[in-house]
Amino acid sequence: MHLLEGKKISETIQMKIASQITEQVAHFKRKPCLAVILVGSHGPSHIYVNHKIGACQKVGMISLKKELPETISEESLLHEIFLLNQDPAVDGILVQLPLPSHIDPLKVTYAISAEKDVDGFHPINLGKMFINDPTGFLPCTPLGIRTLFEYYEIKTQGKNLLVIGRSNIVGKPAATLFMQNHPFGNATVTVAHSHTKNLKTLCLSADILIVAIGQPNFLKAEMVKEGAVVIDVGTNQIKDLEKKSGKRLVGDVDFKEVQSKCSFITPVPGGVGPMTIAMLLQNTLTSYQRKRPQEKS
Repeated sequence: MHLLEGKKISETIQMKIASQITEQVAHFKRKPCLAVILVGSHGPSHIYVNHKIGACQKVGMISLKKELPETISEESLLHEIFLLNQDPAVDGILVQLPLPSHIDPLKVTYAISAEKDVDGFHPINLGKMFINDPTGFLPCTPLGIRTLFEYYEIKTQGKNLLVIGRSNIVGKPAATLFMQNHPFGNATVTVAHSHTKNLKTLCLSADILIVAIGQPNFLKAEMVKEGAVVIDVGTNQIKDLEKKSGKRLVGDVDFKEVQSKCSFITPVPGGVGPMTIAMLLQNTLTSYQRKRPQEKS
């Protein structure tokens, strides 16, 4: 069994990004900038945003954090996004989910300029991914998984790949990405969800499993065939039974059970999460670089 050390690979990628920023900032006369909008006081969202801002600082990227009250109207939030769309010094815009119930997340997604949608959720970018157009931005978590495969030289061509989960953020785009004609695509992809029958049978036929359903320790050893590659996208907080108080982070895969059957597996934490942040920085840098011809003229 080999660990897919996302944290280690993420640090390597961030070092490359930092080097590129240092080299290019003289030409652009400014640093790349990621704007992050945080609505309300959702605890985990604050943690995620702080991780992203810390990563920006680490690579020499400007982070613009906008904290807005939970009571903000949808119209006011859309206006904030409009202002960031118009700001030439902002290269990427991210609105942290979840949003308060009175705000339509689809309207927010549509409002972000496709050219600054470094999360890769805008319909234009999703459409470009679907037709394998490289001018769009790919969603960060699926792209991070594929990048892990590239670094560890894990072949996907012709493999049976099962995605458990059909979210717009991970499941659907991951399925699309790995069926593409790409050196680390060309897999035979199946998507499982809450209405899937014979899930265990599907799991046992999979060479690669990507698990993203938000259920702690869901995937057990009896569901994994010998030598499979297991990608755990889950981040779940559960009670720490070894301590009277406190919680610990676990994935959607029962790591202790499953690891002995895998050829490769991602840990939680330290697997997919850091890769997601690295891809967010990479997309923001790409947006910044695409502006260079206009800014030089």
